[in-house]
Amino acid sequence: MAQLVTLGDPAQLTGGYLYHQRVAALAPAHGVRLAFCSFPEAAFPLPALAARRLARALLAAQPQAVVIDSLAAAYLAPVVRELSAALPLVGSVHQPPGGLDHGPLRTRLQARLDLLVYRRAALLLVASASLAETLTACGIRPSRIQVVPPGRDIPAAPASPAGDLRQGRAAAFLCVGNWVARKGLLLLLEAFARLPADTATLHLVGRTDVDHSYTARVRARLARPDLRGRVVVHGPVAPAQVAALYRAADVFVLPSTQEPYGTVYSEAMALGLPVVGVAAGNLPHLATDGVEGRIVAPGDVTGLAAALLELARDEPLRRRLGAAARARALTHPTWEETAARFCAALRAVAVCR
Repeated sequence: MAQLVTLGDPAQLTGGYLYHQRVAALAPAHGVRLAFCSFPEAAFPLPALAARRLARALLAAQPQAVVIDSLAAAYLAPVVRELSAALPLVGSVHQPPGGLDHGPLRTRLQARLDLLVYRRAALLLVASASLAETLTACGIRPSRIQVVPPGRDIPAAPASPAGDLRQGRAAAFLCVGNWVARKGLLLLLEAFARLPADTATLHLVGRTDVDHSYTARVRARLARPDLRGRVVVHGPVAPAQVAALYRAADVFVLPSTQEPYGTVYSEAMALGLPVVGVAAGNLPHLATDGVEGRIVAPGDVTGLAAALLELARDEPLRRRLGAAARARALTHPTWEETAARFCAALRAVAVCR
C-alpha cells in the first residue's frame, strides 16, 4: 500500500488531480493500492500547519511508499527529514518548483521548500520532459528523475452527444482550460474577435473561479459587441462531457504559456483534432507547427488569428492535420501504460528501501 499526499479534495477536475485519480483506479491491477491523504486547502502557507499531524498519520500507517503531489510538496518541508528517515518518499511532479499562477514572492519561497522536499525523495516521477529539464537545472540529478507522462485514452462520452457546436458557422473551436492568465484566454479572445462573425463558434470549458480578477477581465472582453453570440461558456464539466465536446469540435485551441504537460492537447489529438497554441511550455514536445496543428509565437495575436481563420475556412487542411495529430497521439502512452510505469517505480523504491 502507498499513500499519496495531496492538497484538498483529490477528486478535483484539473490535470494533476485527474492524473492521480486515473493511476489510483488502475493501480490494483499492478499490485499497488494507492490511498489519498490531504492537507487542508487554505491560503499559502497555512496548510503546513497540518504537517506534523499528517506525518504522524503516515508514520503510524507505515505504507510501503509515500507519494508526494507537487501541489503539496512545500507543506511537507517542516517534517520531510523525519519522514524520509522512516519511509521511502517519491515525488509526483506536475508543476515546476514554486508552482504556477503565483506572485514572485510566493514562487521564490515555495520553490525553495519544494526543492527541499524533492532532494529528500528517493525518486521524482515527472509528467514531461520539459519538467525533467527544469528539475535538472535546479540541481536534481537526472538519475533520480523518471518521466511518466499522462495517458492519452479518453473517457467514454455520455450517451447524448454534445450537439452542433458550430451553431450555423463554418467551424467549432474548443478551448479547455481554467480562467487564469497563463492559459492565454484574453489573447485567444482578441484573436478570435478578428475573425469574421460567421466564421466559427468558440467554446470555453474550465473553472471560472480560480482567479477572480482575471475572470472579471475575461467576462468584460466577452461582453463587447464583437464577441457577442459567438462564444459559449460551459464552465467546469465532467470528463465524459469534455470527451463529447472533443468529438463534436473541429479544432482545439489553447494559447497557454506555461503548460507542464498539456494533457488536454494530447486528449484532443487522440480524437483527431488539430491543435492550436503557442511555442511555450510542453506543446512543442507534443505537436509540430504545420504537421499536427498550428503553433505561433507567444503573444502573437495576429499570428493566432491567422491560424484560426485558416483552419476555420479549410476543412481538408483540418482533416489532414487532425489525422496527423491522431497518429502522433497514438505514440503517447495509454493510461494503462502510465499506471504500469508509475506502479513499477513505486515497487522498485519500496524494495530498494
